[in-house]
Amino acid sequence: MSEGGFTKTGLDRLRGVLARHVDSGRIPGVVALVSRGEETHVETLGTMRHDGGPPMRRDTIFRMASTSKPVAHAAAMVLLDECRLRLDDTVEEWLPELAGRRVLTRIDGPLDDTVPARRPITVRDVLTSTFGLGMDMTALGTPIMNAVFEQGLTPNLPVEMPEPDEWMRRLGTLPLMYQPGERWQYQISHDLLGVLVARVTGRTYEAFLRERVFGPLGMTDTGFHVPAEKIDRLPVLYAPDPQTGEFHVWDEARDGRWSRPPAFQGGGGGLVSTADDYHAYFRMLLNGGVHEGERILSRPAVELMTTNRLTPEQQAARHAMAVDNVHVSFGQGQHGGWGLGMAVRTHRGDYAPIGQFGWDGGSGTSTYADPVTGVTGILLTQVGASVPDPIRLMHDFWTTLYQAID
Repeated sequence: MSEGGFTKTGLDRLRGVLARHVDSGRIPGVVALVSRGEETHVETLGTMRHDGGPPMRRDTIFRMASTSKPVAHAAAMVLLDECRLRLDDTVEEWLPELAGRRVLTRIDGPLDDTVPARRPITVRDVLTSTFGLGMDMTALGTPIMNAVFEQGLTPNLPVEMPEPDEWMRRLGTLPLMYQPGERWQYQISHDLLGVLVARVTGRTYEAFLRERVFGPLGMTDTGFHVPAEKIDRLPVLYAPDPQTGEFHVWDEARDGRWSRPPAFQGGGGGLVSTADDYHAYFRMLLNGGVHEGERILSRPAVELMTTNRLTPEQQAARHAMAVDNVHVSFGQGQHGGWGLGMAVRTHRGDYAPIGQFGWDGGSGTSTYADPVTGVTGILLTQVGASVPDPIRLMHDFWTTLYQAID
């Protein structure tokens, strides 16, 4: 890993690219942090609301959406390190609702047209997002996807997510879409992992994360809601109209979804955090699991998380979701591989090198680190991916950041 930093010209260009997006009126505000070696730069532009309001600040708190996944996964890695979980243990001891699974004979078939699962679900299946159920963008409108939405098993949809035991009960009423271990699928495994961690530890997911990850890393602004004394640091989240681009408020700060503790602490998309908190976490991963001399995760645990875990067969589904949905994802997600909780770049498709790891969030967040160049980048906005603007900003941020390397 190189210990050099960035060029001044490159950083000036980066700020210019961010400013262009904010000045367009499509991105109200942005906080961006970039680091390499001992060098860290933060840019704050724009305002907390699209019609003005206080300026964005370095300590502004953002809804991290799916960028929660790489961070929340660390709780499970602590349990693997301590041999309280094993990769190929079946999960039934802690998640009896998932015993005796049945599997759809075909993805678009009726929910009662099933065969028995060939084997039980394992910890590895949950950690690699291959346990058999997920958000399948290629299967929208099928009976199983409709049931997932109707049961409130995924966040941010018309049905509120219930508390964990009820969530598990509902999950247990559904057949799997695929055999355990057969196919990578998005989202649900990450929320399932939070329930698993809570049941193994006898603590809430957040309490365990705070004790073993957030606390030691100094991530004082990271959690599953924003307390009242910090709510002024949370901007409005917008989901602009896909046709007109008109700003619609998706979540207010006060009395919004993150202003009180949630019924379900969702590792798939529930965290709030800041640029500096996320920087501490990704730097720890780049440093092989150590933060300021204290070991948070073992080096092998970090290597498991940050290298591709998918077989070619499992990877096919991950690849299909990326390349067959570019009109929906606006080109994000095309990294190739998946580790534990995050994307891992397995082919060079843009300016980032193979080995880069991290993920993006539908609320306009993008967080990656890369062991080849030693770069960490954290990009935080408050515009949801209902329109391409925040994703185009992500592309431009990473394109420009990689040119700024000295």
